[in-house]
Amino acid sequence: MDPVHDHVITVLTEKFDIPAEDIAPGTTLTELGLDSLAVTELLVTLQEQYAVGPPDDAVTGEATPEDVAALVRKLQSGEQRPAGQGTPE
Repeated sequence: MDPVHDHVITVLTEKFDIPAEDIAPGTTLTELGLDSLAVTELLVTLQEQYAVGPPDDAVTGEATPEDVAALVRKLQSGEQRPAGQGTPE
């Protein structure tokens, strides 16, 4: 179990009313119905929870919940990615 990924899923289901069964591995945030404002809101929520601050352009609608969780874990471990690099590998 990955608590960060589980929390991302919880935020998506509770804050954005996305049914858990719609969140399949590899589904992008855009496919889940999040626009750029909602993606920003997701990031702000995670920043508050985990006390991390990803660059503004670190996550786009093409990211998956797995990408978001991976970025939070990287930022928690102190790894920084240059701005403009898109979603995590």
